[in-house]
Amino acid sequence: MQQDYLPFRETGYFSKLICDYLDQNSDLKPFYNQFPAIENFKAQIEEKNLSVQGRSRTVLIEALKNQYKTLQTSSLTIQHIESLNSEDTFTITTGHQLNLFTGPLYFLYKIVSVINLSKELKEKYPEYNFVPVYWMATEDHDFDEINYFNFKGKKFQWNRDASGAVGALSTDGLDEVLELFSQDLGTSKNAESLKLLFENAYLKHDNLADATRFLANALFKEYGLVIVDANDEDLKRLFIPYVEKELVNQVAFKHVSSTNDALENVDESYKIQVNPREINLFYLNENLRERIVFEDDIYKVLNTDIIWSESEILKHLNEKPERFSPNVIMRPLYQEVILPNLCYIGGGGELAYWIQLKSYFDAVDVTFPMLLLRNSVLIKTEKQTRKLNKLNISNEDIFLKRHSFINKKVREISNIDLSFTSQKEHLKAQFENLYKLAEQTDKSFIGAVKAQEKKQLKGLDILEKRLLKAQKKALSDQVFRMTELQNELFPNGSLQERSANFSEFYLEYGDDLISQLIKNLEPLKIEFAVLTL
Repeated sequence: MQQDYLPFRETGYFSKLICDYLDQNSDLKPFYNQFPAIENFKAQIEEKNLSVQGRSRTVLIEALKNQYKTLQTSSLTIQHIESLNSEDTFTITTGHQLNLFTGPLYFLYKIVSVINLSKELKEKYPEYNFVPVYWMATEDHDFDEINYFNFKGKKFQWNRDASGAVGALSTDGLDEVLELFSQDLGTSKNAESLKLLFENAYLKHDNLADATRFLANALFKEYGLVIVDANDEDLKRLFIPYVEKELVNQVAFKHVSSTNDALENVDESYKIQVNPREINLFYLNENLRERIVFEDDIYKVLNTDIIWSESEILKHLNEKPERFSPNVIMRPLYQEVILPNLCYIGGGGELAYWIQLKSYFDAVDVTFPMLLLRNSVLIKTEKQTRKLNKLNISNEDIFLKRHSFINKKVREISNIDLSFTSQKEHLKAQFENLYKLAEQTDKSFIGAVKAQEKKQLKGLDILEKRLLKAQKKALSDQVFRMTELQNELFPNGSLQERSANFSEFYLEYGDDLISQLIKNLEPLKIEFAVLTL
């Protein structure tokens, strides 16, 4: 396997906030705890160890055993679950929605990142245990975000009505998706494996949470991955004190709002990912997931007739904690309360909203985890690599946006000089003389000189663009080959990992796909990987 790397900033696909964070910009230091360097984990371990209670470990293990009781998994995963009872065991966590058939490729990269970081930490700190965790977002409700996956440019979609938390959705109707998908897979050994995987996950499990757990376990059990479904009564009971504070004191709203203002003061270009509500909780019940609001001294569930006084809602919380669901602001806190977690690994958007939460964690006295950008990968086949080399297209070139990519390559391969830079410099020099002449004679002439300079420079720009356009036409065959290749690697002008499904690559590489990713990706390298398989 050939490996190349680009700094995230140079890819053009990551926000300034994330790039500044990766560069450890000092202005951002107040918004996170330890930076994810291998030597910083010792301090994070010591800090987290002070806050983890033995009872929470016991509850977590019992919940996991219950969730795994019907699932055949590896001895390593079972060992990892049992090890959580030890105060020397910590987790490395990523989370993801219950996307149909894993959704985009980066689902794999998230999990590979937590697996590899856990292994790397064990080598550095052998006296501790590190468990890779996938947190299933079973309480989400945005069905339109998860009900499809892409395969070779075609969208396979699960069409149905949906309400409530997605984890509870029935898997009815997914046999039709498999039937359509099978028609495009072919009959190879790897194709049959994909069909069987889809069938066993979705047609032999009643709900989306169980199906996704089966799927993730099937793909990663040999690496000891532990899968957590936090929509669990016993786990929610551990979170009751923080839900009470949210209902009564609205802690998140105050602190996250303040942090958002502080981030914008650091740099106005930083995009605020999430804005807190006064109460950052949903109410869950069968086919129901609606916001809890506080209006006119009454707690209400929107779009329902459910209401409580303060004493009533707190009583209901203690009786039925599973019905209270954290939103995007509180979900990270819930995770850190129930897991002995050291590090959260996520995408750029996720890390951006985690950065908004540090002061909130401090206010409720919960250790803030380290934040690590997941591995990002562009996979090229050997055939694509040969084509790129033949066309003299570098990794830096292929990441350019379409217009810039074409213009750069046309200028490079053209047998004539398409740049009028020297002519523009010569023109500017000529006008410098005219400016001096105007200064010595009639200063009112300066405005006319400036207007003429602007007009002639604009004329050269127009001529340069026309020449470039003509060369694009003359070199249309080469331009077509280059853009077709970029289209293959960046479907719809987006990163491959944000569009393509793993099945497209599994069809070609089989089980070697994941094993090669495990072997070659380095989570703490913190650069964009370009791999030739």
